[in-house]
Amino acid sequence: MTEQDVPARTEAPTTTGKQTRTGAPATTGTAERLPARRRWLPPVAVTLAVALLLLAYLRVSWTVAANSDGAGNVLQAWDMLHGNLVLHGWSLSDTSFYTTELPQYMLIVSVLGRHGDVIHVASAMTYTLVVVAAALLAKGHAAGREGLARMLIAAGIMVAPQLGTGAAVLESSPGHIGTSVPILATWLVLDRAPRRWWLPPVVGAMLAWVLVADRVALYAGIAPLVVACGVRAYRRVVMQRQPVASAWFELSLAASGVAAIPVAAAALALVHAHGGFTVMPVENTLATGSQLAGHVSATFQGVLVLFGADFLGLHVGLGAAAALLHLAGLGLAVWATWLGIRGCFRAAGPQDLVVAVLTAGVLINLAAYTVSQLDFDPMSSREMTAVLPFAAVLAGRLLAGRLMSARLLPALSAVLAGYLVILAYSAFQPPAATENQRVAGWLVGHHLSYGVAGYWEAGSITIGSGGQAQVRQVDIIDGTMRRDWRESQASWYYPRLHRATFVVLGPTKPPTPRLGTVAEMRAILGPPAHVYHLGPDTVLTYGKNLLADVRPPGSSG
Repeated sequence: MTEQDVPARTEAPTTTGKQTRTGAPATTGTAERLPARRRWLPPVAVTLAVALLLLAYLRVSWTVAANSDGAGNVLQAWDMLHGNLVLHGWSLSDTSFYTTELPQYMLIVSVLGRHGDVIHVASAMTYTLVVVAAALLAKGHAAGREGLARMLIAAGIMVAPQLGTGAAVLESSPGHIGTSVPILATWLVLDRAPRRWWLPPVVGAMLAWVLVADRVALYAGIAPLVVACGVRAYRRVVMQRQPVASAWFELSLAASGVAAIPVAAAALALVHAHGGFTVMPVENTLATGSQLAGHVSATFQGVLVLFGADFLGLHVGLGAAAALLHLAGLGLAVWATWLGIRGCFRAAGPQDLVVAVLTAGVLINLAAYTVSQLDFDPMSSREMTAVLPFAAVLAGRLLAGRLMSARLLPALSAVLAGYLVILAYSAFQPPAATENQRVAGWLVGHHLSYGVAGYWEAGSITIGSGGQAQVRQVDIIDGTMRRDWRESQASWYYPRLHRATFVVLGPTKPPTPRLGTVAEMRAILGPPAHVYHLGPDTVLTYGKNLLADVRPPGSSG
């Protein structure tokens, strides 16, 4: 090539001091600072939005009275903060929350103490994290307008829990919605991390961590991963006749998911070996054929509750209008789940794996809930709360592009604005006091510091009084007073450590009967020194230590 063939080089003007080599004035100053400022706008806006959501969810959580279920977790966190890290002597319910909510509760209790507000702060934090994690997972690797649309669709479907049952399921005492946080974090790692040999063990370890706390992780995490990876491996090896090595990633993930079960069991066995907590067994009986029709109906209503669309039985008004508006979000979730089912055998990319896992998660949770032997009511939908974030993420990932092409985003923006108005309205509703707050205040005012009551009175009175009136749960079985094993600590019932001098008899709380009547307490404990009637509650005081009359849990416990 000759010298004439070489194009002449032109130097780009460079800044030296306040003037360029070409003599033009430098462009430093306002013109260069504005883009830098604009770069700060998105993170600042996102931070402000998350903070506002946290505040709104805190207000919504306050509309649900804190009860003895959440109180048990507050007391466990308090005990862990004071050195009992393995919860020695504790008998918990069928879910321990040991590696999920309890560390969160420890952090909040260290600031607020044994107080009912701990439950509300933790609930608001948890639901905010679920919404944020769902939005991030929905975004995937999309950028620009589509990435933003994905996030807003996923977050919008979840943004406004329905007042009443919906708020109680999603924003009250620790429930399975909190389990969704580490599971969504696991799917984020699966979505964003490169396909390396170490990724399957990391995913398996994260699932084992969640399973230690909540056995719902079997249906919300492990089973969906194994099923999705199995389907993809079958498609690759059997249908496409590729070598088994081509499916090494899916097979490794499935093996890691299965391995998480014995790993979690070994971790719990280690805790038990060191005298740690015990949990109740889970009912494993499946529904009978005659029950299934009713269960399908209950599942349908449970889904309506989760998506804020439970219009059944509502009077015509704002509540019904808000529920009907939420049908738009539910419709998007159903559409996206259907697309996920259709694409299960056709998807091949790494991002498609997350879609397959989420689709399997929605279907498995719905099926497990339907065939279970739960006491079905709208509140029991907490057992399948993973359906909400999973389906919302699917809607963001699978529908954003379609909705943008159809020019439907303005209509969806109007729906989202309606959801935000509903959230604001919910946030300004009056708060509900902790259950049995009146009794708690009366006990503190009368210097009664240790006593016994039924389950639904004991824990709520203890945290409602800030620990000044400590009330321990008991049952009446075969004419004797026995320790109630649920969310209780063995040392609470040692007469040499504590002196219980009163009994609180609360009203009947279905499906739990009242602890007993005044006449029954007389027959079991002898005549009380005083009897005080506080509306629906009754307090009996004694001049002796009632713990001497409390027996170990009976066989019915």
